[in-house]
Amino acid sequence: MSRAGEPITVALLALPATTAATLYGFYDALASVRRDWGMLHGRPPVDSPFRPLVVSEDGQPLVAANGVRITPQAGFADCPHPDVAVVGDVQVAPGDDSPGFDAAVRWLLACHAQGALIASACSGAVVVARTGLLDGQDATSHWAYCDHLQRAHPATRWHADRGLVTCGEGQRILMAGSGVSWHLLVLAIVARFAGPEEAMRVARINLMDLSTTNPAAYASLTHGNRAADPVVAACQQWAALHYDSAAPVAQMVALSQLPERTFKRRFAQATGMAPLDYVHHVRLEEAKQMLEGGSDAVEAIAMDIGYSDSSFFSRLFKRKVGMTPVQYRQRFGRLARELRDLAGPAA
Repeated sequence: MSRAGEPITVALLALPATTAATLYGFYDALASVRRDWGMLHGRPPVDSPFRPLVVSEDGQPLVAANGVRITPQAGFADCPHPDVAVVGDVQVAPGDDSPGFDAAVRWLLACHAQGALIASACSGAVVVARTGLLDGQDATSHWAYCDHLQRAHPATRWHADRGLVTCGEGQRILMAGSGVSWHLLVLAIVARFAGPEEAMRVARINLMDLSTTNPAAYASLTHGNRAADPVVAACQQWAALHYDSAAPVAQMVALSQLPERTFKRRFAQATGMAPLDYVHHVRLEEAKQMLEGGSDAVEAIAMDIGYSDSSFFSRLFKRKVGMTPVQYRQRFGRLARELRDLAGPAA
């Protein structure tokens, strides 16, 4: 651990499954603290209080998941005891329980035992969860991973709707959720170790938005693999095409040729949700696309996707997505239009 006047060592874990954007984005943001603000204001050069360090199991160069060659600065054995150990996002499929992180898990546990803060961004929670440090704690990850992590690590309370979570003994675990919410993570680390003023300066220089939208608004409500159970998979396919049908669960039961209770049990085991909840998710995902790309009234959209009561639809949408249909259209409809304009007339 660093002593007064010494740099704050932040070890950035490099794995073959690592994506380079978060790893080096973290590195650049930490290296910029104090240095860039002074440079922009004509002050003499000053070093960052942070010492970011790319660390891998053996310290040897490796090729990251996106093909970028990473050259670590240290291996686990010769890495100085870090003040912070960061696990960035990893390119593994949700629910992938294959081994490959054992050495990293042991290293994280050793860092934590020596007093380090453990931080994860996005799908990096997959690695941190295997340490057991999250048992009994609140946690977050990318929205596509939280359901799988909840089943694999039921002792942890997973929150896909939270951009940043602080937990653990002494609040020594920091977790950022989906995508670029790693910005929140790096700002939280800067604020904790160098003060909120320095964190705000980093945010202002890099145009980092502290008031993020609820991650649930970005989530695909129908994410996840097709069920391995062929009967359930057939019903999922039916729901994708006939989500607007009346009594969709009864129709899926008939399609399955199973007793209703058996069908509902098998469906829940295969997908992690009840059949009716699954249909709601399919309908709401369709509603998102209609809100993004069209101008139909909310009442008309509700009717088109299978809800005769538009008030019920609006309440359900807000509960699942984190904003009302009107708010969603205002934010994401504008984004969709801007992206279409950027794409040009051929789009």
